[in-house]
Amino acid sequence: MARINAREVALKVLYAVDQEEAYANLALDRILEHYRPGKLDRAFATELAYGVLRRLNTLDWLLSHFLRQPLASQNPWVRNILRLGAYQIMYMDRVPDAAACNESSELARRYGHPGAVGFVNGVLRNLARRGRQIPLPDLKDDPVAYISLYYSHPAWLVRRWLKEYGLEETIALCQANNGPAPNTVRTNTLKISRQELMERLREEGVTAEPTSFAPEGLKIAGFPSLHSFAPFEEGLFLVQDESSILVGHALSPLPGARVLDAAAAPGTKTTHLAQLMGDRGEITALDIHPHKIKLIAANCRRLGITCVRPVEADARHLDQSTHHQWDFILLDAPCSGLGVLRRRPDARWRKTEASIAEMAGLQKEMLEGVARCLKPGGVLVYSTCTVTREENLGQVEDFLNHHPEFQLEDLSTLLPAGLDEQGTLSRGYIQLLPHRHGMDGFFMARLRKRVPV
Repeated sequence: MARINAREVALKVLYAVDQEEAYANLALDRILEHYRPGKLDRAFATELAYGVLRRLNTLDWLLSHFLRQPLASQNPWVRNILRLGAYQIMYMDRVPDAAACNESSELARRYGHPGAVGFVNGVLRNLARRGRQIPLPDLKDDPVAYISLYYSHPAWLVRRWLKEYGLEETIALCQANNGPAPNTVRTNTLKISRQELMERLREEGVTAEPTSFAPEGLKIAGFPSLHSFAPFEEGLFLVQDESSILVGHALSPLPGARVLDAAAAPGTKTTHLAQLMGDRGEITALDIHPHKIKLIAANCRRLGITCVRPVEADARHLDQSTHHQWDFILLDAPCSGLGVLRRRPDARWRKTEASIAEMAGLQKEMLEGVARCLKPGGVLVYSTCTVTREENLGQVEDFLNHHPEFQLEDLSTLLPAGLDEQGTLSRGYIQLLPHRHGMDGFFMARLRKRVPV
């Protein structure tokens, strides 16, 4: 297999996202696995690909000042070579401008059409000389345009966040989305303690330190591929963000209980619930997609979990025989995913405002479907990895307005007090945000079904 350098890896990822509508994380994993570059090249390729995708609208706007024809009309290889070079010039101080221009020209020689080398070289050299002098829109006169270009977010999203969070928090949220997300794993406490796992990872050359709030979590660095990594294959941990781990604690199912995880694939939260239950009881893990059911089963096998029963089913349309069957229900609902944009650098450009309303409609149907399945006295946790009111607190409030038999229940005894900057845990819910809490944006609410008198 011919070896390729980090810039070529990044270019192939950008091309796959641009032309094949691939998801960046999946394309990156696939290309890295195929070419298997060294550790430093892996890190550099990831930084390049993710950096370009995060800054896509800003890069395209900057490049447009030096093009006679729109960037969208360019050959897709050339278009992404220009973006790759522009990112290095504008955002990577450690890469000399001349190196960015020369390496981009070499990529154009390999992947571009005749004449592409001179074209790419000319555009990027002009950008290097004059790009930093291009004025941005004024923050006071047009905050949406300024934030959208300076912090590289879609204008519709900036406009929404300004209305909901105000100027300072919107900027802080956008800044957080442009930074790298922490690499976090959850200890499989059925097999090993967090301290023991930390020591085992250090023996493997992986730096590990405890997360701030989740008692099973570790932040790691210097992490290799999971492929053939012994502690992973032994089922000692699972990759999971700290906020996602906290969802399991919000539910806190009891050992021996009957639990429904209504949107379970790939089983990340399902297996955590099993840990909290000591693998005692019964967890029914639903997903609508057959291939995802296999992922749940595979994770359970690797982690040594036996109390989970994966089932292909639609949580909106569960059979009447399932009504009032479960003591605990987790609905980690499909959502717009706006809380995890730093992990999915291409996602901000795929989302639309219309998709939020679509997701809210689906979430409402799923809540209605699973609410019928909870026993009186049982607990339902509703969670999402997004930050919109319609999908989060608004969804819960609407549900409670139509279901007086449910009530929000205090979370302050189940989640760390240090999270509660807004004082909402005692009211039964919390909105986690990357810039406030240093973890993925997540919402969770705990509801209990009243026992009829």
